[in-house]
Amino acid sequence: MSVIPAVADTAARNLSQLAIATLWHWAFCWPYYSSDTFRFRGMPVRDWRGKRGASYFTVSILWLLIAWSTPPLFAQEVEIRRWNHLPINANFVTVNFAHTEGDIAVDPTLRLENVTVELDTWLLGYIHAFELLNKTARIELRQAWQSGTWEGLVNDTPRTVGRDGASDTFARFSLNLVGAPPLAGKAYATYRATTKVETNIGAALSVQLPTGEYFEETLVNLGTNRFTFSPQAGVYQRLHNWSFEATAIARFYTDNTSFFGGKRREQDPLYAVDGSVEYSFQSGLWVSAGAGINVGGQSTVDGIERDDRRGSYGWAVRGGFPIMRSLSFRAGYLDTDHWAKVGIASQTVSVGLLGRW
Repeated sequence: MSVIPAVADTAARNLSQLAIATLWHWAFCWPYYSSDTFRFRGMPVRDWRGKRGASYFTVSILWLLIAWSTPPLFAQEVEIRRWNHLPINANFVTVNFAHTEGDIAVDPTLRLENVTVELDTWLLGYIHAFELLNKTARIELRQAWQSGTWEGLVNDTPRTVGRDGASDTFARFSLNLVGAPPLAGKAYATYRATTKVETNIGAALSVQLPTGEYFEETLVNLGTNRFTFSPQAGVYQRLHNWSFEATAIARFYTDNTSFFGGKRREQDPLYAVDGSVEYSFQSGLWVSAGAGINVGGQSTVDGIERDDRRGSYGWAVRGGFPIMRSLSFRAGYLDTDHWAKVGIASQTVSVGLLGRW
């Protein structure tokens, strides 16, 4: 059993004051800004003296002056989506944290009941965009460290299992086939500023490598001890401040020849479709909502088919804002459930930082 949250986002501890300062400022003061001045909309700053609003404004401005080393250049901010337009020769790093709690429904033949999990995930990711065949391409690497506790009944006996270690490594290559011309520097900035409607179509291959912690003698593992190949196809549509993204994924699994008890486990392909809608404000703040489903994935152990075909769904909300030109903050919530016999009903809260150079 391998549990890796679909969403994992965190802020580094040494930047927590910066994130808190920015959150305070945007939560209490952003709605009153005009688009082109530091006056409060319809009310000079001097009229706020002696009021609670003056305290919010003063404290937030002081925090931001201390925390921000450079003024934000919102027009040059770039957020990472699966198929959106990235500048070539650019590098991105994500540092993330996620906390997941869930109830797991497992194959009845395993004699496990009332299984629950609490899992913390620290995720480090790297993305590099480049030109290939006169198209914009990117490579991505993700590695997580996880710490979790699983509780449940094994043959009607309460048991608790803890795991701490590395999960499987993910690598992904993608290519924008339509749209997203390979641009950098001023050419990229000009194109982004003048293009309000665009359509990108892309294809990708993601590979899950069997690098995570794995023990043959236990069912609870952070790694999967097999390769997973996931071809993907997707479309990204931008309409001014709105953007829409949809992706179809098929996951193909190699056999796990060291499954629990020294058995051989095979698994049918798992098919997934997901989509999201996002709105970006002129200030750089953005919010999004998405949903997706997974079906298939029935397994066979030593030639015997299991009654564990997957059927699950999930929804998520996310948001973020730029802290400075090369750094932004993100947060999200993910909820999953299932209609099949086997699956996980979980809730995940995540926060993270995205840096660019």
